[in-house]
Amino acid sequence: MRVMAQMGMVMNLDKCIGCHTCSVTCKQAWTNRAGTEYVWFNNVETRPGQGYPRRYEDQERWRGGWEVDRRGRLRLKAGGRVKKLLTIFASPVQPELSDYYEPWTYDYRTLVDAPLGDDFPVARPKSLITGEDTAVTWSANWDDNLGGSAASLELDPVAQKVRAESEAKVKGELEQTFMFYLPRICEHCLNPSCMASCPSGAIYKREEDGIVLVDQDRCRGWRQCITGCPYKKIYFNHRSGKAEKCTFCYPRIEVGLPTVCAETCVGRLRYLGLFLYDADAVTAAAATPDEHDLYEAQLDLLLDPDDPEVVAAAREQQIPEDWLDAARRSPVYALAKEYRVALPLHPEYRTMPMVWYVPPLSPVVDLLKEQGHDAEDPGTLFGAIDALRIPVEYLAELFTAGDVGPVTQVLQKLAAMRAYMRDVTLGREPDASIPAAVGMSEESMYAMYRLMAIAKYDERYVIPKAHVEQAHDLEEIGCSLDFEGGPGMYDSAPFGEASGQPVPVAVETFHALQQRQTADTPADDLSGRVNLLNWDGNGTPQGLFPDDPSRGGRHDRSGGSAS
Repeated sequence: MRVMAQMGMVMNLDKCIGCHTCSVTCKQAWTNRAGTEYVWFNNVETRPGQGYPRRYEDQERWRGGWEVDRRGRLRLKAGGRVKKLLTIFASPVQPELSDYYEPWTYDYRTLVDAPLGDDFPVARPKSLITGEDTAVTWSANWDDNLGGSAASLELDPVAQKVRAESEAKVKGELEQTFMFYLPRICEHCLNPSCMASCPSGAIYKREEDGIVLVDQDRCRGWRQCITGCPYKKIYFNHRSGKAEKCTFCYPRIEVGLPTVCAETCVGRLRYLGLFLYDADAVTAAAATPDEHDLYEAQLDLLLDPDDPEVVAAAREQQIPEDWLDAARRSPVYALAKEYRVALPLHPEYRTMPMVWYVPPLSPVVDLLKEQGHDAEDPGTLFGAIDALRIPVEYLAELFTAGDVGPVTQVLQKLAAMRAYMRDVTLGREPDASIPAAVGMSEESMYAMYRLMAIAKYDERYVIPKAHVEQAHDLEEIGCSLDFEGGPGMYDSAPFGEASGQPVPVAVETFHALQQRQTADTPADDLSGRVNLLNWDGNGTPQGLFPDDPSRGGRHDRSGGSAS
């Protein structure tokens, strides 16, 4: 048993309202640069829908992830070394820009400079790739405009698969439509197919925390990693000629701060923590013959941080004591392994993804209320799960390779938690039979409720800091965002073209927050940079508003001069 540590994330889909704050702040922090206009390390998809890029889950077309050959061994779906060598200069099995979308801005100058006249000026959409006029036909979440209607069902690969198996389960009538939001980032897999696909060995998995990164110095732009990733969460920077991907905000993680998407999430639906896993067993787990057994095989990889044998093995691998303590307090381990309410996304890809999801339950409550039932009565609630507006079969295709059993068990636990906590909240005698019906004790059900509903900041984010002796090894090198003048940056800084001096994101945010919380006066000087992640609205950071030559100074927020 070789114990290793892995940073993981859990998202509670019942809480996601589709506000896209996570996507916007991630964009502002990481891909606000030339060459990454179409890139969203974090995106929020509306389900049912085609996703981003379009129909990325159709592996019959894109050939992403792994499959098991006749001998029971893992092989890349896109082919082995010989096939990759033959297609290294032309890799046709990958999305084109039209599968993502052509990013655009608007010709705002026309609105500002248009002469006075009888007609109203229009800001036409302009392509950020060509600079020419363009027609807006698609975006990163175009399906949101369809809101789960029959139009989005027609092209959703998951819905098509469920329909083929049971035509009656997924219907397109207006009164039976359903929708929910699915936020996605790179899965930082235990068995990443992108890493195995890279001919130049530029993609690597950090030994200390399992975060998957791209070494920009070694990347040669073969783009085989894009083909190999079944989630299509690696992107090609058309300006630098390099591959880029979600970095799990590792500069922030190293100083104990959560990822940007988690920090700014309005619904507080994201949890960050540490898994301990057996690295020697990953390949065997990924090669599990029956796809329906992959979820349990992935759970078996996760080790109990309270087990003395696991602790002893972890110490042999020189995992620090404070990391072992973080693993014991990890919310992601609790939700995935202890309570078993978080599920991996598409385990059938055999990459062993480390971003987990709590499936949504909410629509059943609304449905029961509309029908005049007591929506949180345990008997009524349990019986209605099979009649969910979001079909259990659809959720199973997303999270358990089509096996409805584990998904049903998760939904029953969530329903039991609602019914049990209603009695507690109303001051009635709790019914111990409710948690017992789903194999839980009253104590564990209350602990699960606390974690999912009212957990504090340090309970949702249990992030061990990097050690001083590791600091040099963990410097910000070899990732897709090098600093001023580095590969792929072109005289740019972490927050966009010419956005300021090259200060690491985590360091700047940490000091800005510390200043804001301890200073007697409002923070005004933010090092000459407009950083929406740490600006609290007090003062006017330099550069937030353009200079007004006529006034001899820069505007304040109300339009007046600030100097």
